[in-house]
Amino acid sequence: MENNVYLPFKSKILKIVPHTDIDYTFRMEFKGDVKPGQFFEVSIPKYGEAPISVSEIGENYVDLTIRKVGKVTDVVHTFFPGEHLFMRGPYGNGFDVNMFKGKELIVAAGGTGLAPVKGVVDYFADHKNEIKDITLVCGFKSPDDILFKNDFKFWEDKINTILTVDNGNENYNGNVGLITEYIKDIEIENVEKANVIVVGPPIMLKFSLQEFLNKGIEEENIWVSYERKMCCGIGKCGHCKIDDTYVCLDGPVFNYTKAMKLVD
Repeated sequence: MENNVYLPFKSKILKIVPHTDIDYTFRMEFKGDVKPGQFFEVSIPKYGEAPISVSEIGENYVDLTIRKVGKVTDVVHTFFPGEHLFMRGPYGNGFDVNMFKGKELIVAAGGTGLAPVKGVVDYFADHKNEIKDITLVCGFKSPDDILFKNDFKFWEDKINTILTVDNGNENYNGNVGLITEYIKDIEIENVEKANVIVVGPPIMLKFSLQEFLNKGIEEENIWVSYERKMCCGIGKCGHCKIDDTYVCLDGPVFNYTKAMKLVD
C-alpha cells in the first residue's frame, strides 16, 4: 500500500521561545533532510492545519516560528514543551546554501520574512570561510516586533548586520527607517556576480527588489520566497496556483526570473 501523503506524523515540542506577544518559536523533534525556506504543515485534530516555514535546522530538530493569527495558530500557542503537534513535510523548494558558497551574498528580510531565510544566515555565520562576504539587512515595524534578538547578537559578531525599525521609541537606540533606505547604502564589490535573497511582505518585497535592480544586481542572481495561499502543500488543492505554477511545489523559493512573471 502506498504511503498516504496527507497523513501527518506526531512531533514532540522540545522547546518554546517567545519573541513578541504573538510570535513564538517552537522547536520540534524531527529527523530527516530539510532546507531553509521549506515548510511543514502543522496540524491539530478538529482545528485544521497551517503551513509554517522552517526557521532553524539542527540535529534531530527543526524550529518553526509561528505567529498567532488564526484558528490553528491560536490553538498551537496553547501548547507546552513535552506535548505533541502533528506535522507533515518538509515541502517545497528551499534555499540551497551550496549555491552561495564562495560568493558575495546580501540577505534582505522584512518582519516574519526573516524566518524562512534564517537558516541561510545561520549557516554562513557558522561557516564564514565558505562565503566571500555576507550582509544581512532586516527591518521590523517597531522594537517590540523584532524577532530572534539573541540571534542578532550572535550575527553582529560574525557577519555584516543591519537591523532597522520603521518607528523607534525612547528606549531604542538602533537604526530607524525603512529597509530600502539601508539597501541603498550597502557596498557591493561586484554587482554583476553578487547574489541577493529578499523575503518579506509584498510592499517591502517590491521596493527592496527595485533597489537591488537599481544597484545593478542581475535578475538571475536574485532569489525570493513567496508564501502565497499555500494549503495542501502537495499541489493537489490548487489554492496557491498561479497560471501553471504551484507555489507549494515549485516554490516557495523562486529565482526572480521566474517570480517576476507570477502575477495574481
